[in-house]
Amino acid sequence: MCKGLASLPTGCLERAKELKARLGSILQKSTWNLSCCKIGPTLEECLRWKKSFEKLLSSKYGLCAFTAFLVSEFSEENILFYFACEEYRRTKSTTKLQAKAQKIYDEFIGSDAPREINIDHETRDITRDNMLMPSSSCFDPAQHKIYMLMAKDCYPRFLRSPTYRDLVCQAKPSTKVAKQPRQEQEV
Repeated sequence: MCKGLASLPTGCLERAKELKARLGSILQKSTWNLSCCKIGPTLEECLRWKKSFEKLLSSKYGLCAFTAFLVSEFSEENILFYFACEEYRRTKSTTKLQAKAQKIYDEFIGSDAPREINIDHETRDITRDNMLMPSSSCFDPAQHKIYMLMAKDCYPRFLRSPTYRDLVCQAKPSTKVAKQPRQEQEV
């Protein structure tokens, strides 16, 4: 587990373990789990996360650390919804779209959703209307709102968090040595 995550309360870590299986199946990456942090990211990778939210999400270590951070803030539904929409969008079978759309709607958007996301009433209504004829883009407005919420709110807080600072402090520089051009020998 990430050394920086060791400071999180046990309850948060337990919820992160629960999410491990959910995100792993959503992302369809069997290697994604909290144990991905045993080796840990390089210092260069940690610093790359500061460049953009996209760079953070595209890194398996970054996603691991960011998800654990969201768990610690009780807002993991955002990342779960975002990746559920990504998986849904890749669904090729039109017959499966309806069932998958309903599952996502019931879990994240509908009234009494167990992992209700924080979207405005207008976006919720648009999404509900899109459910009448589900398409691969029916969650796009809601997914965009959640992405922007994470990018503008959660991501900056993550970068200021002790978890991120600890990861940067404990990360080791890359062991890759850049090839240096050969110096011409003097004759």
